[in-house]
Amino acid sequence: MSQAIGNTALAYARVWHVVDARQRVLGRMATNIATTLMGKHKPIYDPASDCGDYVVVVNAKDVLVSGRKGQQKLYRHHTGFPGGLKEITFDDLKEKDSTAAIRKAVSGMLPKNRLRDVRLERLYIFDGEDHPYKENIIKRHGLDQ
Repeated sequence: MSQAIGNTALAYARVWHVVDARQRVLGRMATNIATTLMGKHKPIYDPASDCGDYVVVVNAKDVLVSGRKGQQKLYRHHTGFPGGLKEITFDDLKEKDSTAAIRKAVSGMLPKNRLRDVRLERLYIFDGEDHPYKENIIKRHGLDQ
């Protein structure tokens, strides 16, 4: 016997949200994006099921960080060779690839499990206003909490 009551297909339907990153603080915006990608805003949320929505971020080049984090926040990665620790500041990363800072912030706020990469595939980040998903967008207010 099934435990599902009502139209569960409608509850699992994925909605497209758009977020304008202009003049938004990176960390607060990333937590809201991660919550939407996980599906925690839905009443059917289950940590083991992938019920999150799509998120499109526009104006990624205009995202802000508070204080002096632009010069002080470091992103580190290792090449795998001896002495291969590489560091890049937030300002340099933003200049090199403005979408990478948002993607790294959201990735760090998602659970570290098998669904992480699947959820990140539903995150689309663009430097400017233009994106090819305008017909799909349903919620424009979405993550302005």
